[in-house]
Amino acid sequence: MLQPHHDLARAYFAAVTAGELPDDLLTEDMTAWTTTQGDLPKAQYQAAIRLLRRMCETPIRFTVDAITAEDDRVVAEARSVARLIDGEDYAQTYVFSFRIRDGRIAWIAEHFNALVVQQKLYPVMKLLDGA
Repeated sequence: MLQPHHDLARAYFAAVTAGELPDDLLTEDMTAWTTTQGDLPKAQYQAAIRLLRRMCETPIRFTVDAITAEDDRVVAEARSVARLIDGEDYAQTYVFSFRIRDGRIAWIAEHFNALVVQQKLYPVMKLLDGA
């Protein structure tokens, strides 16, 4: 077990809950991949985290079911719940893959149910676009 890598993964979930993924958790050249958006540069991924916070009436809460770390890799199985600004409940199940370099996250992949995103988050994004 690589405790610093476990701690970094947990810091990531705390940051997403807070709605801001700070630069000090990420490498300068960090990139991400998500099921619904594909490849994202660091700034765009950070913006997506801020957008998620704006879509939630209350902060998203994660339950981490398992974290496995080996070498520069971390995999976390997690679930989330939130109340969205349109009053709908949001629940998702994920597998996050992380690559760590120099004690920071260099790459993140979010694997999740795209149908839940389409049904629950896309309508809220349209509400925010109209605001």
